[in-house]
Amino acid sequence: MSAMPAGARRGALLFIFVVVVLDMLAFGIIIPVLPKLVEQFLGGNTVSAARVYGLFGMAWAAMQFVFSPLLGALSDRFGRRPLILLSCFGLGIDFIFMALAPTLSWLFVGRIVSGMTASSFSMASAYIADVTPPEKRAGAYGLLGAGFGIGFIFGPALGGVLGHSDPRLPFVVAGTLAVLNALYGYFVLPESLPRERRLPRLNWARANPVGALRLLRSHPELSGLATVYFLFQFAHYVLPSTAILYSSYRYGWDARALGLMMAATGACSIVVQAVLVRPTVARLGERRTLLVGLSFAVLGFAGFGLAPSGAWFLAAVPVFALAGLVNPGLQALMTARVGRDEQGQLQGANASLMGIAGLFAPGAFTQVFAYFISPAALHWPGAPMLLAAALTAVAAVLVGAAARAAPVVTDSAG
Repeated sequence: MSAMPAGARRGALLFIFVVVVLDMLAFGIIIPVLPKLVEQFLGGNTVSAARVYGLFGMAWAAMQFVFSPLLGALSDRFGRRPLILLSCFGLGIDFIFMALAPTLSWLFVGRIVSGMTASSFSMASAYIADVTPPEKRAGAYGLLGAGFGIGFIFGPALGGVLGHSDPRLPFVVAGTLAVLNALYGYFVLPESLPRERRLPRLNWARANPVGALRLLRSHPELSGLATVYFLFQFAHYVLPSTAILYSSYRYGWDARALGLMMAATGACSIVVQAVLVRPTVARLGERRTLLVGLSFAVLGFAGFGLAPSGAWFLAAVPVFALAGLVNPGLQALMTARVGRDEQGQLQGANASLMGIAGLFAPGAFTQVFAYFISPAALHWPGAPMLLAAALTAVAAVLVGAAARAAPVVTDSAG
């Protein structure tokens, strides 16, 4: 079956773009303040906050690992729209719950619920695969990444300003935005998966993490591409798990400065995703685009870790922003290798890989950070960033074997 007409596809992509912008705006608002709120509950102890915040990230990722395959399989059976709406509404309620959390334990429960419901970005990726032909997917994923970046321009900046006086206020605003996003989607978001292309019944063997990951071994080259995806996602966790504590500790940045730094990161990301992805893929192809993105990710991570001052850290931001070429190229390569009725399962499997990375990466990076700022160790606070650079370099080496030319798959085998 062919993709939807160009005009209808542009309208559908606009809808999903707005949904992603609003969702990422809600996520972005809490990023500058959640680590500081944890630190506040712990009496201002940065070392303890780094360790506990790592556990928060691991719990969130564990929920993603368990629930993302289920949500992906449900979307293959019932369509993308209801799952996107469920995710947005669930996040809204959860953010408000976290705003009211009286103790660190309650905040932890809220983070668990957030991991269970945070699937809108995965569902948006499956949505794009539904409505876009394979040769146009990298550009469409670039648009999705631009929406991600827009949310991160205004979200962290707003969160930093709001959280400067009250670290709980950004959670209230984020919850409100997420609920409004669900209402917006309810009235304007069309379904992307027609009934005739849905699975006739829910296959529970595909709706669990093991079954979802099995898909990555069932198609040629998917396992290699999945390894690249896993390593990059593992490395990328260094930013949400340690960047706030790292830059606050090393450069003395407050919540406002942290929010503005993340806004600058989002601005650079938008330029890459909205302006550079399409021409780069058209000129270099998806595989070389992926390699270029990974190379700049290595340089960016190394720049963050070696930056002797806040100014040097900011200088590395536009370099790292070119890592935005990674996901569009990688998603285009992966979605072209599975059938149309497996796109939700693929995104669920990818989310499970991210969940596995998230189970270990936040703890690993925060423990490395805590160790290298402790009195007993060599003082080397940039060590987590350099570890991320090394992992990304390994991923770049693996691309050569993982992304050989392969025929595009238009329908699943069974």
